Amino acid sequence: MRMGPDLCDQLSLSGMYGSLRSPNFPEPYPRETQLRWNISVPDGFRIKLYFSHFDLEPSYLCEYDYVKVEAEGEVLALFCGKEQTDTEVVPAQQALTSPRNSLSLLFSSDFSDEERFSGFVAHYNAVDIDECSEQSDRDVLCDHFCHNYIGGYYCSCRYGYLLHSNNHTCRVECSSDVFRERSGVLSSIDFPAPYPKSCECSYRIEVEDGFRLHLQFDSRFDVEDHPDVSCPYDYIKIKAGSAEFGPFCGDRSPGVIQTDSNMASVVFRSDNSGENLGWRLSYTATGSQCPVPETPPNTLMNPFQSEYFFKDHILFTCEPGYHLLKDGGHLDHYQIDCRADGSWSDRPPPCHSKTVKLTTEQNKTVTTGPFVQPVCVLTCLFTCLSDVSTCPGCGQLSRPLPPQVKRIVGGRSSEPGFFPWQVLLSVEDLSRVPEDRWFGSGALLSESWVLTAAHVLRALRRDTSVIPVAADHVKVFLGLHDARDKRRATNRSVDRIFLHPDFQPNNYNNDIALLRLSERVEFNQLIRPVCLPPPHTQDDPPAPLPNSLGVVAGWGISNPNASTSSSPSSTLTFDPVLDADLEMTSDLLQYVKLPVVSQAECEASYASRSISYNITDNMFCAGFFEGGRDTCLGDSGGAFVMEDEVSRRWAVFGLVSWGGPEECGSRRVYGVYTRVAKYVEWIESHLHAAPWW
Repeated sequence: MRMGPDLCDQLSLSGMYGSLRSPNFPEPYPRETQLRWNISVPDGFRIKLYFSHFDLEPSYLCEYDYVKVEAEGEVLALFCGKEQTDTEVVPAQQALTSPRNSLSLLFSSDFSDEERFSGFVAHYNAVDIDECSEQSDRDVLCDHFCHNYIGGYYCSCRYGYLLHSNNHTCRVECSSDVFRERSGVLSSIDFPAPYPKSCECSYRIEVEDGFRLHLQFDSRFDVEDHPDVSCPYDYIKIKAGSAEFGPFCGDRSPGVIQTDSNMASVVFRSDNSGENLGWRLSYTATGSQCPVPETPPNTLMNPFQSEYFFKDHILFTCEPGYHLLKDGGHLDHYQIDCRADGSWSDRPPPCHSKTVKLTTEQNKTVTTGPFVQPVCVLTCLFTCLSDVSTCPGCGQLSRPLPPQVKRIVGGRSSEPGFFPWQVLLSVEDLSRVPEDRWFGSGALLSESWVLTAAHVLRALRRDTSVIPVAADHVKVFLGLHDARDKRRATNRSVDRIFLHPDFQPNNYNNDIALLRLSERVEFNQLIRPVCLPPPHTQDDPPAPLPNSLGVVAGWGISNPNASTSSSPSSTLTFDPVLDADLEMTSDLLQYVKLPVVSQAECEASYASRSISYNITDNMFCAGFFEGGRDTCLGDSGGAFVMEDEVSRRWAVFGLVSWGGPEECGSRRVYGVYTRVAKYVEWIESHLHAAPWW
């Protein structure tokens, strides 16, 4: 048996390329020799090896002289001989590639070399690894995006995510949210799409003392679990007071969790693997229930509900001709509150008859009895300008709005009487060829006056002239709920139109107008006026305040393709709608609650899109940063109303004006509204000077 030498010389090569030769090449290589070359290149590369010459002693299965190529402890190839046979392998044109960045080549010769073989010449070079294209579904290198470069790769994340310190997974910041409203929704990020990896999310719910939190998990629940160990990877935990719930994981929803606390913390953790869909829960705050109080004679109770709970309140007023009597004094209104122990803060005060003299613009006086309506609505309206709680006629709903969740996506269908001041305006401009027709909305201020946006009543012109449409081309529909059945509504023609003299059609500054009905309307359960806000003064902050919530109602009349001029304003998405392209998102009146956006954010959102958009102090924005079609619900000229917390009366703080340039509902595209408080004196001057029937 032939025996090889025990000793082995070693050489190290670390260049990006190089050559290897058998000893004495091109002369015959020596007998009884072992020599190992250890080749290494930087991380992110592989080694490609091939032979340009190969001439070794042939032997069965290469048991005499041979070249062995190894990497990662495994033999990649064993070569010997000069020509390929059934028992001998030569490299020929074959190229070998290492799995990683190191490779070794061992040359071994035994004691004989009768035919004087010349040996071999080999070459190597570093080859870049495309890690991104070679990653498998099971072994993902990057959560979102993988970028290859020569010698390595790096990961990046979608907008809104942060790259984890491990430089592979993408995480989000989700530990700053505090929910203080009495109802809301929490969910894992991107639910029901897979949630981010390597997250530590912490949410906190805090409602007023005296409430208890009720949690309801969605039936769709998918959090990574383990068949043998309880929630070792991802989980959700809830702590409310001294009680702890969870951890929860798997595909079975936790269902309903009733707590005895007004505060709860929700912790969600995910590790760096998995593609599970996540979770969602809704919460509501419930308090002690108070009994429905008995209403004294001639007393009006608002809101009237079948159930009252802690923190609910009732405002008592009297029917016309009566006033409240409390502790020997007369009151216009009185409020009682439902307390934490389930009792009311006081008993409802009684209403007593009174005789009152009211003065009209013509200095006439009338005496009102218990059931006689005051004749001077205008005097009452002006009283509301400074205090919405003093006017018994304006801002009262025929029926209270139901409690709303944090956000009503897409709007909620109204009921008759929810918005008794909402009017639909139908405009036919017969002065143009061909004739034009469009629709808008407005808000009823009294028996004869309607407030709306100026661009709804401006005649369409190619220039920037501000001319109202003819009054007899406008129809007003009041008490309308279902737009398909206008015959049930009260309709009126128009006597006169007043556009604001400073209305600028190129940027919709001063977008406000008044129209006077040709015939008074009678108030009923479906037709009532809205209050005006207090007039703006120089020392007061502009109303409405940022982050306050208002309600917009409408049928969703929209036509993003409509344009009326070649000016930048032609891209405003709330322009009047041509009849041929009329589209209503709902036949039934819809409404939605929207937050007022700070003026700085309002200006910045439009300045980032085009210098053509000019947000003035006479405008304000409302809507959600992430957008959504509910932001587009209001019709042009429709009222943005807010409720006075004391009197529970509603006042119009804004008029739907414009929005753009992207499709309405896009991210950070807010609705722009006319700030009504800036124009209260202008409104008053017209109503006061106009004839009164």
